[in-house]
Amino acid sequence: LLTVIIKIINPMRKFLFLFFLCFSLKSFSQTQNIQDQYQIRAVKTSQPIKIDGEPNEEIWQKAIPIGDFWEKFPSDKIKAKLNTVVKAAFDDKFVYFTITAYDSTNRYIAPSLKRDGFIRGTDGIAVLLDPVNKKTNGFSFSTTPYNVQTENLFGANTDGQGLSAAWDNKWFSAVKRHSDRYVMEIAIPFKTLRFDANNKVWGINFIRSDQKNNKFYTWTNVPVQFPGFDMGYYGALIFEEDLPKVKGNVSIIPYITGSAVGDKENDISTKGKFNGGFDAKVALSSSMNLDLTVNPDFSQVDVDIQQTNLTRFNLFFPERRTFFLENDDIFASYGSPSLRPFFSRRIGLDTDGNAIPILAGGRITGNISKNMRIGILNMQTGRKGEYASQNYSAVSFNQRFLSRSSVKGYFLNREGNLTDAEQKSHPIDKFGRNAGTEINFSDKAGVWNAWSGFHYSMKPNIADKNTFAQVGAGYFGRNINSFVNVDRIGQNYYADMGFVNRVETFSTKGSDYDLGDTTIRAGFTQVFNMNDYYIYPKDKKVNRHNFGIENYAVWFADGKLSDRFHRLRYFAFMKNSSVWMFRFDIQQDNLRYYFPLPSEKPLTPGTYRYNSANIQYISDTRKNFLFEGSVRVGQFYNGTIQQFRGGITVRKQPFWNVAMNLEYNNLKFPAEFGNTKLWLVSPKVEINFSNSLFWTTFFQYNTQRNNFNINSRIQWRYKPMSDLFVVYTDNYFADNLNNRNRALVFKLNYWLTL
Repeated sequence: LLTVIIKIINPMRKFLFLFFLCFSLKSFSQTQNIQDQYQIRAVKTSQPIKIDGEPNEEIWQKAIPIGDFWEKFPSDKIKAKLNTVVKAAFDDKFVYFTITAYDSTNRYIAPSLKRDGFIRGTDGIAVLLDPVNKKTNGFSFSTTPYNVQTENLFGANTDGQGLSAAWDNKWFSAVKRHSDRYVMEIAIPFKTLRFDANNKVWGINFIRSDQKNNKFYTWTNVPVQFPGFDMGYYGALIFEEDLPKVKGNVSIIPYITGSAVGDKENDISTKGKFNGGFDAKVALSSSMNLDLTVNPDFSQVDVDIQQTNLTRFNLFFPERRTFFLENDDIFASYGSPSLRPFFSRRIGLDTDGNAIPILAGGRITGNISKNMRIGILNMQTGRKGEYASQNYSAVSFNQRFLSRSSVKGYFLNREGNLTDAEQKSHPIDKFGRNAGTEINFSDKAGVWNAWSGFHYSMKPNIADKNTFAQVGAGYFGRNINSFVNVDRIGQNYYADMGFVNRVETFSTKGSDYDLGDTTIRAGFTQVFNMNDYYIYPKDKKVNRHNFGIENYAVWFADGKLSDRFHRLRYFAFMKNSSVWMFRFDIQQDNLRYYFPLPSEKPLTPGTYRYNSANIQYISDTRKNFLFEGSVRVGQFYNGTIQQFRGGITVRKQPFWNVAMNLEYNNLKFPAEFGNTKLWLVSPKVEINFSNSLFWTTFFQYNTQRNNFNINSRIQWRYKPMSDLFVVYTDNYFADNLNNRNRALVFKLNYWLTL
């Protein structure tokens, strides 16, 4: 890894020095310290505080309130019109907050009572904490006027879409609703957090979501272009007395499962079985955590939301398993969105998304110093059919410097336990290893950014065309966003623990047409550029106008143009939370291989130029009747496309909602290729009986995959962080509705803190 770093830095040292100098000068020129302006003091109490939404204890009379929030969205230039008052206290076990959110309407947007939602879709308050106070990673604890809890983890480079609710831990809250306000009390155990007891100043901020007015507020003044949880704009939480020295935090989460599974497609009769395992969370130090899992089971996890694939490449399906999502930024943030050296979904799942048994695994993550985070992961899977058992290892570090800049590196190793016959017939499957490093520069405000990286893969008997390099820079201002990113990837760059799009292309043999007949590997260089201009009008209808241009181009390894794509777009974000979107796409694809999408005959190699237009509308998201629809029309390769997407949701907040989503693609090619019609229909029903009992049923009818799926799940949270799940899943062939397989599973887990 050190050799790789030296190879990158030597030819780039002048470039890096100039960026370092520019960003250093800019950072030091910003002398205004946010934590000097925004401070909240936590007072020490020796008396117990009852978490009931009624802050009547004596300590709350002594605590000094803060408020005077800023509007975060749609403007960042004015103070919030709704008043929010916050107080803080602590004892030897908890840090406490009482928050009073004034609102004379006594009417709140609350789509669901289900835990682990996102605050952007509901009214509520989030407490954001950076206990290390070094902007490396943070915690969010939010709740709604109906006391629906969500806790989140995020890293320094996490964007607004990357906030994950997968991290779970025990904490306590209560909310009381009044005619002119709602009052919440929150108690967060010190054991839940990782901190240095000698550091009495933490980073902190608060977000208030006011959905009925389509507004967000923050305590500090966070620029509108950044997410509200951006750690560069945290104030200071000051503890007025010494913090407790937490003596370890160990949680054991055992589980048992029972299932009945039948597979008619493969002529396997219904069989029942019982299983068990456990997870464990161990605090190794004040800032380092160990996660263990033995025989994990993910039967309760949401099914994948299916997609229609109109491309020649693999689709990306996000990770949904909680164990892999916690602290995943330390491993998963390398590369570009379509080129990730590490993607945990490759562990314990085959290429079709079917489960491969995971025997055991462990992960260590946390800070080894104030500026360095590390991650170490090891997972062992078992053999299943033709899939040999595998061992997966990952090591990663992230060293922060300046205010927002970092250098990071990783090493990944997949080792296959192949038989002699398997190793002889498929030697490339014996192992796959990856190493790389990245440097990310940012000024203190987070407006100017630059990044570069170099990645290297190792496979048996492969010694060339096995690298992936990237470089990019961008400006992310209030009115202008613009960046360019360049990736160059070799034909023999493999990422056995990652997701690499486009390096493999679906192809057929032409006259011997067979869908998915083969895939062909080819190296390429891609350039992506995005430019946005924002206007914030002072009128009564529109919050923001967004004008944008996207440019994307790909070259084959021999230097010839492969694909290019240009998009002109305009978005109007309305004050009533509805959105209008208009797009016009100009595209050129140079097919070197046969494209197996048409129903009668694959498209032949050649250059295809085609254009299309798209209009999309999302209705007022605060209503109990929601509508979303889009229409795309125009050319598609040597034919035409008519694409319709739509969704309707009817709900009674916060108790139930019924949604119907569909996508229809009508692809008309010249007569010899035939017409291709693809349907994807997905109704969903969710019933929230209380804050602890939920029933969700999801249907998916997909003609492209010839599958009709039913997934129905009941969740009962009988104690904090302890659940009973009952899940029924059924799959049918979409063309004749004959059953493929079905299963009934229950899972019971219990969270035990030692």
